[in-house]
Amino acid sequence: MNIYLHKKFLKDYNKLTQSQKEKFKERRNLFLKDEFDPVLNNHALKGKWLGYRSINVTGDIRAIFKRDTESALFVTIDNHSNLYR
Repeated sequence: MNIYLHKKFLKDYNKLTQSQKEKFKERRNLFLKDEFDPVLNNHALKGKWLGYRSINVTGDIRAIFKRDTESALFVTIDNHSNLYR
């Protein structure tokens, strides 16, 4: 599987703390091994994010992505309350 990062994702990623960035890298590597590992809590979204999925990065940080057969496009990363208002 290939992972692509949207420019919005990169902008949001640069706002994270160094420890949050490291945690995302750990979760990304886990995602590559098994995208449905229970630690990731990979789940489909509703509402304005219909058609997208989310994984847990930290207790409050979520990464939202769109999946197709061969790749995943990560579109944003932020805390739960900012993403789902």
